[in-house]
Amino acid sequence: MWYIFFGFVIVAIVLYLLGNYTFWLPYKSKKLPRIIMLHQVDPNLEASGMNIPPHKFEILLKYLVKKEAVFCFVSELEQYQGKNNVFALSFDDGFLDNYKYAYPLLKKYNAKATIYLATQIEGIDKLNTEQIREMADSGTVEFGAHTQHHVNLLKSSDSKAYEEISNSKKDVEALVGVCHSFAYPFGRYNEKHQQMVQEIGFKNAVSTRKKIEYYSANNQFELPRISVSGMMNKLQMRIALAKGRYKL
Repeated sequence: MWYIFFGFVIVAIVLYLLGNYTFWLPYKSKKLPRIIMLHQVDPNLEASGMNIPPHKFEILLKYLVKKEAVFCFVSELEQYQGKNNVFALSFDDGFLDNYKYAYPLLKKYNAKATIYLATQIEGIDKLNTEQIREMADSGTVEFGAHTQHHVNLLKSSDSKAYEEISNSKKDVEALVGVCHSFAYPFGRYNEKHQQMVQEIGFKNAVSTRKKIEYYSANNQFELPRISVSGMMNKLQMRIALAKGRYKL
């Protein structure tokens, strides 16, 4: 019966590889923009889906520079339609480590990033006014909105959702003068929320859909992003950037 056990082992290995290395997914054209979703860049925390340690973030930046990436803000994506190797780095929430560890690396590699601020979020070490303004003034970082209190819009009344979205835009504008892009907290939203974002005056909005797509009027207010995990290895990172996701 050893061959049955051996067969099960082989099947398990194959299923693991297919699930964690999605090399079998179709390659996405270089003319499609890649929006990369990140949160924390903290060397003092374990690598996770939320945290990519600085040395791994630097590996990502080095790889993108080697690929001759064209870095842009999320709000600028429309003007880069049809161009090759366009990458938009994005960070959600507004963690302090974005300033301490990610910002120096962005400057080092001449890369741009969009940070989506949940302007009155509680329970995290967050960016302060001086840090936000310094990054914005540098031209390296633009700031978008992420609601005020990082609320699940699907669990909020329409009036509360509108208030959170609108007031977060006003908060960011008060900090840095402009706020063109929005990110849905937890990736939770529906068509009504897309309409609110458009009516409030945002250029576009990002979601947590793990895909690579053309930028168009059809997805302008639910743009997909590539989730970059601190647990991925170099091969998985390359697969994600080429195909939209590295695992099922």
